[in-house]
Amino acid sequence: MNETVIKLTDVWKVFGARAMEAMEAIKNEGIGKPEALERFSCVIGVQSATFEVPRGEIFCIMGLSGSGKSTLVRHVNRLIEPTAGTIELMGQDISAISSSELRRIRSQQIGMVFQHMALMPHRSVRDNVAYPLEIRKVSKSKRWAVSDHALSLVDLEGYEDRLPKELSGGMQQRVGIARALASDPEILLMDEPFSALDPLIRLQLQDQFKALVAQLKKTTLFITHDLDEAIRIGHRIAIMKDGLIVQIGTPEEIVMNPADAYVREFVQGISKLKLVKAHSIMEPLDSYSGSIADAPRADHNADLDQLIDLSVNSEQPVIITDNGSDVGIVTRPRLLRGIQGGK
Repeated sequence: MNETVIKLTDVWKVFGARAMEAMEAIKNEGIGKPEALERFSCVIGVQSATFEVPRGEIFCIMGLSGSGKSTLVRHVNRLIEPTAGTIELMGQDISAISSSELRRIRSQQIGMVFQHMALMPHRSVRDNVAYPLEIRKVSKSKRWAVSDHALSLVDLEGYEDRLPKELSGGMQQRVGIARALASDPEILLMDEPFSALDPLIRLQLQDQFKALVAQLKKTTLFITHDLDEAIRIGHRIAIMKDGLIVQIGTPEEIVMNPADAYVREFVQGISKLKLVKAHSIMEPLDSYSGSIADAPRADHNADLDQLIDLSVNSEQPVIITDNGSDVGIVTRPRLLRGIQGGK
């Protein structure tokens, strides 16, 4: 079983002098954000957030502006204190630690990357990346060596002595990622880091970041308002609305089984051809009464695109296999429903 690195249990954030009253009214009376604002002059940031993130997972938190996603992620390093609930990092309740211990965790175990990197314009790329180590009074030779290694991980060799203004937007964002990696943190907090970039550069950085996290086994909370981005890089996705997590699941689970109309509206434009796998749409073998003597076969992890290719060339359904054994069947009607997704 994978070790749990981040654990949130019933976390609430209510802004305002009457926060506890507003929270109790939400729990007991089911009032929403507008009524909480009207009755208690309180703004609901996060409602009853509960989830766990195992080591090495990219956990995407997705929602529109005002959904509470950025507020939620700032609880993880205690930039924001919760109104109620607990946040544990590697089994340690961070609300119970001292200020000095919190500073140590922030500097050594958590790396944060924002949409706008705020690189120091007068410092070289190398010195920007090495800055967290400089604060910890690491020797110059060691922090430069660490900085150069971090820059190599994001393909910026040869740019060590450049100033930030000499780099493109995408390159500056990679400097920010390298800076976050320089202290070798256990946890990465990414708050819409690619949203200001051009689409092509954004796609390239998404792929590079996902490969880098897999290589380094970093546990990541990734904030985005873009479901395509969340699906592209996330192992699991939490969708937020009005401070509430309305669904948590793998990209495939969310697309195939949206929890409500709000999620369904988000996923309706998502292409399912490379996302949905055969095991999600197959039926039992005994559900089909026709002949399957010459039926094509596909692995249970084959995607819809592969199943379509097989169906085009055969009048028979596709037999789904797992480790050489027949485990299910996908008929053409079932395949078409799979393409439609959670309709």
